[in-house]
Amino acid sequence: MFDVREKPQKVERALLVGACFDRRAMAEAMDLLAELKELVETLAIEVASADCVFVRECTASHFVGTGKTTELIQKAKDLGCDCIIFDNELTPAQQRNWEKESNLCVIDRHEVILDIFNMRARTREARLQVELARLEYSIPRLTRMWAHLDRQGGSGGAAGGGAAKGEGESQLEIDRRLANKRLDKVKADLDDVRRNRETMRKERSRLEVPHIAIVGYTNAGKSSLLNKLTGADVLAEDKLFATLDTTTRRMELPDGQHVLMTDTVGFVRRLPHDLVQSFRATLEESVIADFLIHVLDASHPRVYEFFKTTTTVLKELGAGDKRVVLALNKVDLIDDPSKLAEIQRHFPEGIPISILTGQGIDDLLHRLHAMLLDRVVRLELLIPMHRMDLVHLAHQEGKVLAEKYTEQGAEMQCVLPKRWESRFAPFSAR
Repeated sequence: MFDVREKPQKVERALLVGACFDRRAMAEAMDLLAELKELVETLAIEVASADCVFVRECTASHFVGTGKTTELIQKAKDLGCDCIIFDNELTPAQQRNWEKESNLCVIDRHEVILDIFNMRARTREARLQVELARLEYSIPRLTRMWAHLDRQGGSGGAAGGGAAKGEGESQLEIDRRLANKRLDKVKADLDDVRRNRETMRKERSRLEVPHIAIVGYTNAGKSSLLNKLTGADVLAEDKLFATLDTTTRRMELPDGQHVLMTDTVGFVRRLPHDLVQSFRATLEESVIADFLIHVLDASHPRVYEFFKTTTTVLKELGAGDKRVVLALNKVDLIDDPSKLAEIQRHFPEGIPISILTGQGIDDLLHRLHAMLLDRVVRLELLIPMHRMDLVHLAHQEGKVLAEKYTEQGAEMQCVLPKRWESRFAPFSAR
């Protein structure tokens, strides 16, 4: 009763509003509004109109002035909308005032993203993280749920979902108490999940296998890249926030070295801070990784802003100093060669790829190999017959470049992770 209402099932048609306080920033505001339109359509809500309005100063009561408020409400009703969605973040008071005056559902970008996350969450950890963010968002807005806030006498708990009412306790106070109790429970459950994740990370680190995290803006192609490189079957759709859960897979590079590769949740401009905090356990995969693959949608008109957003969030997470391989994805969608040349000039270290066609994937794999050269060693070996266990280990942990059997034993040329060098050193043929 005290959670955020389920908008996707109740809202069918919306008016989008983006308020801009500087006319010089109107172009950026309109682009953010276009992104909000994509987010809203992800929830299967029809967008009747998207209005970018200039506001001289923010008002405490409605965010915009009374004249503009009246105008927008009337437009929403004329268009048959049952919801007004702001690209700007509204305070609980502003949200209540809008709903009271318009008699419509009024939400902001923050709540839209919460609803998408709620729809996409699959694993227990993702569901808990979403619930935590939704509770933290909804508790200050509980009064939106109630038309009556009358004082109630003490009771045996018949109302309020079975919660016992204290003397003089209002329905709002009961719901706030229940919400805070649930919030504490979710935090405790999430701590348990995080401890389990930390245990799994320690197990992975004990294997000393290099770890690569795939990061990037939402819908850039991160899950598709993981599937392409590792043969995984991670959900990869042309939708915003298709992935909320991390997936780690083992793969072999051209030199035979094994690595762990992890897909992470995508970023978005104006990503609510509490969502970054709630998904910290998931996003920490990018912090503990040896290096990152930053997947960038090179075909998008706002490619430079997307790059800036991702790097900013990575800095917030403490991963700003990580080594990065930049993959310029979807180059097959760029028809103008001059545009591709401009992007490559802007990102000289970027590797043009197309996950769809396979273009540039070999170049990306060789770049990953180069990033990990300090972790491998090339050896020429003569392994006696009674140590065939080492021959098996060389095939299992490295890449055998040449192999010949003689009376003395197995003559091998191979590339192995440096951690195995001491094991093979006594049998070096050099």
